[in-house]
Amino acid sequence: MKPVIWLFIALLTCAGLAQADTFKWPQGQRAAVSLSYDDALNSQLDNAIPALNQFNLRGSFYLTLASEVVPARLEQWRAAAAQGHELGNHTLFHPCSKSQPGTEWVKPYNDMDSRTREQMREEVMLANSFLHAIDGETLRTFTPPCGHTQTADGDYLNTVADLFIAIKGAETNLPEVFGSLVLPDGQSGTELINFVKQEAADGGLVHIIFHGIGGDHLAVSDQAHRELLEYLDKNRDLYWTDTYRNIMTHVNEQLD
Repeated sequence: MKPVIWLFIALLTCAGLAQADTFKWPQGQRAAVSLSYDDALNSQLDNAIPALNQFNLRGSFYLTLASEVVPARLEQWRAAAAQGHELGNHTLFHPCSKSQPGTEWVKPYNDMDSRTREQMREEVMLANSFLHAIDGETLRTFTPPCGHTQTADGDYLNTVADLFIAIKGAETNLPEVFGSLVLPDGQSGTELINFVKQEAADGGLVHIIFHGIGGDHLAVSDQAHRELLEYLDKNRDLYWTDTYRNIMTHVNEQLD
């Protein structure tokens, strides 16, 4: 599968219910940056986490629990959680819709088109249980695989919303500038930095959803990733870079 290199999507379906300037970040930063890493890949343990730790930054790792990398390197995932990184829910089996373009790789038993909302809830609940066994946490966030949420009997996100403090793509009470998102594939460090600069100019929350770092699929180089982290580290007065769980906990407290 070869997706669009830069993918920008509007995450928020009800923009304008809040204003960006009503949200205050912990130290008065201009914007928050969420660095997340999908699919539980070897290169994330080998390259992403050591780099994040070097720059004292924290990321969100959305684990597909059926990935062989989870049991094979379980203690390293557990150590990452202990270091302050978030282990998020990305389902057990990474189901996607086979009817969508570029999804010929989806196995029949993982086809969202034949799943029901209740089946998705059961899978997501079990994934939460596995994650709890790894990190002991109870507050969790979720990223839907492929961004696909339609099952045979409707959108399943409302069926699982009570299980999470936030779901990427399902927030409906945040300002439009909280919806800047990119899925990198081969970009340079300069391109990643420029994306942050551009999308954070008006404040809000910027999402970067990585997959491979210096290997695996949808990859950026280890150097490009490090250049971005170095920039964020040097500009902590402008950007609050933290886990999605911590960011959305902070946002939710301001909405109460």
